[in-house]
Amino acid sequence: MKKAKLYAAMIAACMAAGTMSMGVMAEEAPKMALLMASLTTEFFVQIEASAQEYAEEKGIELNVYTCDNDSAKELANMETIISEAPDIIFYTPNDSDAATVCVEAANEAGIPVITFDRASNGGEVVCHVASDNELGGEMAGEFIRDMFPDGAKVAELQGTLATNVAQLRGEGFNKIIDETDNLELVAQQSANFDKSEGMSVFETMLQAHEEIQAVFAANDEMALGAMEACQAAGREDIVIVGFDASPDAVAAVEEGTMAATIAQLPDKIIKTAIDAGLAYLAGEEVEPEIGVELQLVTKE
Repeated sequence: MKKAKLYAAMIAACMAAGTMSMGVMAEEAPKMALLMASLTTEFFVQIEASAQEYAEEKGIELNVYTCDNDSAKELANMETIISEAPDIIFYTPNDSDAATVCVEAANEAGIPVITFDRASNGGEVVCHVASDNELGGEMAGEFIRDMFPDGAKVAELQGTLATNVAQLRGEGFNKIIDETDNLELVAQQSANFDKSEGMSVFETMLQAHEEIQAVFAANDEMALGAMEACQAAGREDIVIVGFDASPDAVAAVEEGTMAATIAQLPDKIIKTAIDAGLAYLAGEEVEPEIGVELQLVTKE
């Protein structure tokens, strides 16, 4: 009888301990990882800051990694993340093709991935959160078309061509150029989303094509570089359109040294991605594509 009572007490204690353990587990903060292509542009700096702030607000344990635009480092970072076994990974890749290996590694480890801004061309992701980059390119082309009803000679500073973001923005812009008879694209080259490269590339374009009247840059860093090239050449008559609405670009638009920029909403993009991750971990259905709106920013 005493043994039976002892066993019953032990079982009750184990059950109580198990209940307490489950309660502690239920209260544990979700563990998430944020893997970014770089922190060299204002857009990504805003993404990282918003992610940290939102994670603290939501009680999320968030670790941030950046690959400095290096796909080999990105894969090494992904391997480190996988070894730490987060509940979910948020990922914006340096190269949409090279990202396949990273996503597939996470798939093999059974860790869900949500991509944002830039997509992966392979592997399985829960969803992709991004602005409509092709539409943004179209908006830039339409703005230039409206600025020059009698036609214009136009240049394009492309982003890193291995990213789907650069490809889509370029496709949208060129769609408008191609369907508008009096707009002519006379120069087109990648400046890899980099300000100093944007300046040097556009300096060369201006030397070869003095007739350029407008330029679309696939991000604000390149647009600001083009602006500096124009100022150095005494060509402040050129209409410059960027993409991202970074604080420096918005200030340039207000000053009139840039004509416009297409506003992404980095704060909303990353918060939407995190919300999708929380929903997925809670067992809810998540849409495979989640769009975030864009806005044309002009001095007016």
